[in-house]
Amino acid sequence: MPANHAIDNPVTQPVGALHRIPQSRLRGASGRPDMVRVGTIIWLASELMFFAALFAAYFTIRNATNATAAQDKVQSLWSSSTALLNVPFALGNTTILLLSSVACQLGVFAAERGQVGRTGSVLNPSRWGLREWYVLTFLMGACFIGGQVWEYANLIHDGLTLSSNAYGSAFFLATGFHGLHVTGGLIAFLLLLGRTFLARTFTHEQAVASIAVSYYWHFVDVVWIALFGVIYLLQ
Repeated sequence: MPANHAIDNPVTQPVGALHRIPQSRLRGASGRPDMVRVGTIIWLASELMFFAALFAAYFTIRNATNATAAQDKVQSLWSSSTALLNVPFALGNTTILLLSSVACQLGVFAAERGQVGRTGSVLNPSRWGLREWYVLTFLMGACFIGGQVWEYANLIHDGLTLSSNAYGSAFFLATGFHGLHVTGGLIAFLLLLGRTFLARTFTHEQAVASIAVSYYWHFVDVVWIALFGVIYLLQ
C-alpha cells in the first residue's frame, strides 16, 4: 500500500467548533442519498394510507346516512350537522396553515445555504435564517391549533361531539387526528430549534433534519387541504 494514499474524508475544524470533524458532516457524502430523507418519505407514505382510510370511512358513513335519510324522506343528518360548521373561520385558519408551509420552505432554503440565524435586523425577513423562519412556522402552526380548539369548543356547545352521532364521530376523528399530527410537527420544530442553539456548528446532519421536518410539515398541510375540501366545501 502506498504511503501517501488519498484521504477520501478529510477532517476540518470550523469556527466555533470544539473538535475537528469530517468534511462529510458539513456537506454530506456526494452521490449517496440521505437515509433520513428516504426514511421520512417512506414513513409519510404509510401515514398517507392512514388518512386515506379516514377519508374512506367519512365517505362511507356519509353515503349510508344520506341514503337512509332519502329512503325515510327525512332531513339528512349530514345536512343538519354541516350547517353548524363555520366555513369562513375554517378558511382563515386554513390560510394560516398554508402560509406556515411557505415560511417553512424559506427556512429550508436558509438551511441549504448554511444560514442558521439572521444576518440583519429581525424586521428584515430577507436576512432571516433557519431559526427565524422556523419560529414563524411554529407560531403559525400553534395559531392553527388554537383556532381548531376554539372551533371544537363552539361545536361542542352546539351539541356536536365525538359520540353525539355518526357525523360527529367522522368529523372529530378526521380533524382530530390531523390536529395531533400538527402538534407532533410543532414538537419537532421545538426540538430542531433547540438543537441549533446547543450545537456550535451547523452540520449537514442538522440541515437534513430540518429538511425532513419540512417534508412532514408540507405533508400535514396537503392533507389538511384535502380535509378542508371534503369536510367544509364538499360536505
